[in-house]
Amino acid sequence: MVNYETELENLKNNSCYRSIKNIQNKVGKYIFVDNKKMLNLSSNDYLNISTNTDLKSEFIEKYKTSPEFIFSSASARLLTGTSTCYNNLEQKISALFNKESALIFNTGYQCNQGIVSSLFSKGDVIFSDKLNHASIVSGLKLSPAEHFRYKHLDYDNLEFLLKTKRNNYNNSIIISESVFSMDGDIADIKKLIELKKKYNCLLMLDEAHAFGVFGDNLAGVAQDKNLSCDVDIFTVTLGKSLGSMGAVCVSSNTIINYLINYASTFIFSTAIPPVNVLWSNFLLNDKFDYLKNQKEKLTSLYKNVHSIYPSNSNSHIIPYIIGDSEKTKDKAIELQNKGYYVLPINPPTVPKGTSRLRISLTADVEFDEIKEVFR
Repeated sequence: MVNYETELENLKNNSCYRSIKNIQNKVGKYIFVDNKKMLNLSSNDYLNISTNTDLKSEFIEKYKTSPEFIFSSASARLLTGTSTCYNNLEQKISALFNKESALIFNTGYQCNQGIVSSLFSKGDVIFSDKLNHASIVSGLKLSPAEHFRYKHLDYDNLEFLLKTKRNNYNNSIIISESVFSMDGDIADIKKLIELKKKYNCLLMLDEAHAFGVFGDNLAGVAQDKNLSCDVDIFTVTLGKSLGSMGAVCVSSNTIINYLINYASTFIFSTAIPPVNVLWSNFLLNDKFDYLKNQKEKLTSLYKNVHSIYPSNSNSHIIPYIIGDSEKTKDKAIELQNKGYYVLPINPPTVPKGTSRLRISLTADVEFDEIKEVFR
């Protein structure tokens, strides 16, 4: 039997113990923790939407009398937990990605896990980047299909696996994030498309950290590179750049209808509240130009940071890799004492020996405010 207390002590001794922080308030780009105001460099609210009080006030004024302005769906979508605003959001996002259809899930985790675990059967095979998100890894474990994890961004290794394994199976898919959540590096989508065509696979791209940050219409890296038409399945989250809640799978009518019938994380979950769906629709329809302006500010910021702090990152996620967990914790405390809210990321979230500070840049942060962090 597992000795839970011993396991927790081991985490503490290795500076890997997690606890919920005493966050009291978030105001714009600032966060208040233990009565201390700090610049928030640990948020996924990349466009600084969730704390924008002017947007919130305008939204409430517009929708407060709407019959859909309610705080619980009270049911799964297949029962009574749906209404017009859900359909509108799915149509809007499928149009952004130039795909036939879309399906809302409650979270990015449930979206990826539900797709990966349900879409493929025994006799099929999945090829997944080694550093794909835990939600994808969870789906791999639940899927009856065989799976192989290729070395991170190593497309020679992926092709070797495809060449030696693909013909042993029926259906196949390659899965990658576009912007990787812990390193901020970006997949070579053109190469992934080349390999998926060469070896007769589908391609699934998780644009969770790219949606809202890349692309003329905010749809992510593939759209930014004019490659969306060759990606078969997209997943995006609404709780990061959009400052809302939920996630969306975007694909063909056939795949979306299959997920409606087979993805347990969709079928058996109470749908996200209608008020959150209304909020997402409000932002994507009424405030799209504002979102694009915030995206441009963020792009300028992270390019300036890259100019003074070279790393593997090509995005707004900057890994400050230290290696040792204890030293990483100490550096986080040092920066917090200087007014920067940064947090240590330790194993098992990242591989052993790669503990880091994960610095998330957001649109309202000024370059001059954060130069000291990278010295």
